[in-house]
Amino acid sequence: MTELGPVAWPPAPIRTERLVLREPEARDRAAIIELFTSPEVGTYIGGPRPRDEFERAMPEMPTRRPGLFVADLDGAMIGIVTLDRRDAERPGHVRPDAGEAELGYMFLPQAWGRGYATEACAAALDWLADALPGEPVVLCTQTANDRSMRLAANLGFTEVERFEEYGAEQWFGVWPSVTPSG
Repeated sequence: MTELGPVAWPPAPIRTERLVLREPEARDRAAIIELFTSPEVGTYIGGPRPRDEFERAMPEMPTRRPGLFVADLDGAMIGIVTLDRRDAERPGHVRPDAGEAELGYMFLPQAWGRGYATEACAAALDWLADALPGEPVVLCTQTANDRSMRLAANLGFTEVERFEEYGAEQWFGVWPSVTPSG
């Protein structure tokens, strides 16, 4: 993935009503391994990664990179939110030159159904709207992923198109950043 561009990174931790969005830390390693090897989490993203292999490959200090937020609840990682540039080679774009910001998210199953993903993603979108005013953000999810489809709707994404990718129907939507008037 291509980095977001001219944004100051890392931002100060972003606090919401219940969460803190922050950079990954060494204490997040076990939760990151659980996230990427969970059969439930992997259902709509190609399946879980093999645990032994992932543990060997995972550094003691999780990788920090622009656009990667850890969603922290009471001092523990419950998920991640990412903002990256959408690969120009993939289907689904709202700009002729591609490269839109793309929202991604993964949360541990024990955090599902409590609104944490909506809260964390909304905070990341607000941060991006301030950091890169007017930047459209895209989201792609399998149409079979009911939870992700609801999240996209709750965040205000509107459907642009559907297409086949990775052997499944994908829903592709856009969130138009609001440029502050003044």
